[in-house]
This record gives sequence, structure tokens and C-alpha cells, in this order.
Amino acid sequence: MLSGRPIMRAVSEKYLAELSMVPPETGVLASVKNGLKAVVGAVVNGVRNVLQFIGLVEHRSQAERLAEDLEKNFKVSHEPGSSVMELRFTWNDPDIAQTVLRTWITEYQLQRTKTLGRVSLYAFYESEVKTTGANIIEYKKQIQNYLNQLSAVSISQRLADTSQGLNDLRTERNNTTRSIASTKAGLDLLKKQLAEQPKTVSAGRELALNPNRQDLQNRINGKEVERQEMLRSFKEEAPPIRAINEEVNNLKKLLKEQEATVQRSESITPNPIYNRMQNVYADQQTSYARLQTQLVQQNAQIAQLESDRQQALNLEPELSRLQNELDAAEKSYALYKDSLEKSRIDRELDNSQISNIATIEDATFNPSRVFPKSLLMLFLAFPLSIVVGAVALYFFYLLDQRIHDGDKIESSFGVPVWTSLPDLERAQERSAAFTSNLHRVYGILPLDQVDERGLTIGFTSVKSGAGVSFVIERLSTLLIEQGHQVRTEGRGPASPGEIVLINASALSANQDAFVLLRKADLIVLVVRAEDTTVPMLEDTLNNLNTAFKKVDGIIINRRRFEVPEQVLNFLKRIGSRG
Repeated sequence: MLSGRPIMRAVSEKYLAELSMVPPETGVLASVKNGLKAVVGAVVNGVRNVLQFIGLVEHRSQAERLAEDLEKNFKVSHEPGSSVMELRFTWNDPDIAQTVLRTWITEYQLQRTKTLGRVSLYAFYESEVKTTGANIIEYKKQIQNYLNQLSAVSISQRLADTSQGLNDLRTERNNTTRSIASTKAGLDLLKKQLAEQPKTVSAGRELALNPNRQDLQNRINGKEVERQEMLRSFKEEAPPIRAINEEVNNLKKLLKEQEATVQRSESITPNPIYNRMQNVYADQQTSYARLQTQLVQQNAQIAQLESDRQQALNLEPELSRLQNELDAAEKSYALYKDSLEKSRIDRELDNSQISNIATIEDATFNPSRVFPKSLLMLFLAFPLSIVVGAVALYFFYLLDQRIHDGDKIESSFGVPVWTSLPDLERAQERSAAFTSNLHRVYGILPLDQVDERGLTIGFTSVKSGAGVSFVIERLSTLLIEQGHQVRTEGRGPASPGEIVLINASALSANQDAFVLLRKADLIVLVVRAEDTTVPMLEDTLNNLNTAFKKVDGIIINRRRFEVPEQVLNFLKRIGSRG
């Protein structure tokens, strides 16, 4: 209330009313001062009226503007835990400042007395406490109903539990899926091995000599005896001997075809490996069915958890809103409860007509210069002006992208600067510096090839007006003075012993510039100082490098020295005299 708008407006209206009743000051200085104030005020009002007319500012009365000025100069402070407030008000007139502060305190006490006497805040805070308490209970009931639907103690815990459960179940489902795949592969392998494994095996065999083989052996032995007896009567080549030999050979062949032993009996039993593989196959089938059932159950559990999680996500915004409203209602309840107690005390004080505010010290009179402090301004004026000037110069130096001389061109763009031609007041005059710089260009030219195949030099520029024609004219004059044959007209190539200077100025606007420069042995870019900027130079160099893969040199034309030549000559004369 102390620094509120109603009291400020009341103080400003009273200030304007009392100010209008004060007689004007007399005296020459006071008259001049009042006249200046009137003129400045009229100008400010005129500007304000114009801005209000075009709609840039809103219309405000003089009392409102004065109230804003009073607010800027009014300060209230107090120590922590202290019930004493210290008021400060600064103004251009100490008497007026003291009067305004007294008026401010008086208006505050009047407004506070009226407020306490007319309206008691106790009933308002009491109703707000009841309403806020009922809202808190309602919010808690709604939150509890939603949590009962979720069967959880909090929405965050519910979301965390469902997320953890989903992660665990999905991990288990992945493990089950891998187990099913491995079990299925094992079943297929067992089925294949069972098909290859015999169902029965031989447990024992009884073997005996082959009777057929014994009979054949006996017959062979008999034939051998018979042959020996016939050899007594016949020779080896006799037909009977050969016949019996043939018969013996046939019997031996039959003997070789007969087995030495034969199986008389065999014991057949079931294959134990086959039976074991059948048991393993049955176990794997049981495990496979169990894993399939487990996968179905896990999918059902995951679907249920996802449904629970989606339900929690759907209810989470509403629960968050209710929780935020509950927190805000609890904070409001605490504030209303505190304000209710304070309003009860104020009501009792008002009923007893007791004021708990007293003025400890009246507004003091402290005349002092607040602003401007003349002595401080005199001390700081010179160094501040130097700093501001230096900052301004540096700022404009950074903003200035014009090319003044050849400094940093070669390091930035990689193209050498042949020379810098100073600016001449008249195009016909010549100076020692200009001639020296022109001879520098002459010294750079590869004149050794002129006698053999000639020399063609192409001069170009960023735009027209850079002085390409002027440079060609002065350079051709210098070359002629040195005894060279120079041609500046025509498009033909240079013949042996001839120097051709091509004018291809205004590269961006001249359509024939690139055609002319194709025949040049050297390409020279003429840059006008203080007229060409760094982006323009960079763009032109990029175009030339793209078209011809080279730029041989740059000539800075019409360079101007920042210090006038008369000043330099004057300083030179002073130095020579010293």
C-alpha cells in the first residue's frame, strides 16, 4: 500500500495543486531558468502530442506522468526482522522533496485508516480458507479414485513398475524364443538320427567251418593224388594230365568263392542307442511343448502389462493436473491461513481503534547535489571522451570494408600488389611518387620475352571508373619513353618486339572482358582505393581464377594519404631545420 498506485496518484495530484499556487521566482537567473524550462517543456509536449496523434504512445495525464517520476525516486527499506521502515525520496529541490515525503506518509495513514475502517478482510480470508480446504479434499479424493483404478500408490511408481515388468518379460520372452528355436533344431536333428539308427542289434553269433569248402578241398586233394599217379604213366603235356589240371584249377576257383566259415546261429536284441535317442526325443518334445505354452503365457502377460501401462499413461496427465492444482491449493491455503490471522489482528485493532503505526522521525531536510555532480563530471569528461572516441574509431574501422592501400591483400588473397599509384588532383600532372610507382610496374614486367614473341598485358577492374584507361595511358607513355613499341588498340595478339595493353575494365558489366583477357600473357587487376570493398575484390578474384586460373598482380589506383601532403611537407621542413 505504501508504494502503491493510489497513494502515488494522490500525492502527485496534491503536488500539482500546490505547485500551481506557488508564485514564480524573481530575478534574472530565475527568469532565464524558467524560460528555458518552459521552452523545453513546450518542445517535449509537442513531440508527445505528435506521437500520441500517430498512435505510437498512449495518452497519459500530467498526474500519471508525475506519479511515475515519484515512483522512480521513492525507496522503502528495512532491516531483516525489523518492524521499522526507512523512506527515501530524492528530488531536484530539497524543500519539495521534504514536503512530498510528508504528504506521502500522511496519505498512507489516511488510506490505511479508511481501508481498515470500511472493509475487513477477515471474512474474505475466512471464506477463502474454507473454499481452498474443500478444494484440497476434493482433489485428494479424485487422485485417490484414479490411483485405486490403477491399484497403485503413485502414478510414477506405477509407470516404473510396469516399465520394469515389461523389460523383464520381454527379456524372458526373447530367451524363451531362443530356447524354442534351439529345441526345434535339436528335435529335427534327433529325428534325422533316429531314421538312420537301426532298431535292433546282434548280441551274439555261432560260427562253423563251411562244409562246401571242406568238400571242395577234399576233391582237390583227391585230384592231386590222382594226378600224381597219372604222371607215372603220362607226361605233363599228355591230354589226361592237362584235363586233370584243368579240373583242379576249376575246383580251386570254386574253393576261393566259398567262405571259410558260416554262421550257424545269431542273438538279436533291441538297439540301446536307438531306445535312448527315442527317450531324449520324447523329453525334447515335452520341453518344446512347455516352451510353447510358456511363450503364450509371456505374450499374454506382456499384453496385460502394456494395457496397464497405457491406462497409466492415459491417466497421467489428469493426475499431474490434479497434483499441480493440489500443490497450488495447499500453498494458497497456507497463505490464506497466515493472512487470516493477520486480518483478525487488524480487525481487533480496528475495533479497538488502536493504530500500530507511528512516525518515529519526521521527513528530514538534506540539501545535496544528487545529479549531476559537476566536479566529478569535469574530472571524468576528458578520459571518457578519449575512450569513447577511441571505441568509436575502432568500431568504424571494423565496419569499414573499403580498400585504402595494399596492406594484407597479398596475405589474404595470395595475389601480389605491384604498386600503389597516388591520387593526382589533375590527370595531366605527374609527381615523383607517381613516377616511381609506375617505374616499379615497369620493373616487374617480363620484358625479356618481348623481342621473341611479344607481350600482351590485360588490365581489368571490378567496375568502371577504377582508372584502367588512365593506368594504360601512363604505362604506355613510360614504355614508349623506354623505346618499346606499344599498341593499345585492336584485338590481335602481340607480335615479336611489340607490347599490347588490353583494356578489359568493368569485369562484371563488360561482356567482352573475358574474351579479351584470354589472349593476355599477364592479367593485372586495377583497384580504386576507397571505392572498392573487400567482398567486391574477393568476388572478382574468384571469377578471374575460375576463368584463367591466375591473376598476376594488383595495382592500387588513386590512393590517398590520410595525412594531407601539405602537413607532411610542413613536418619535413621542420625536421630539416632541426
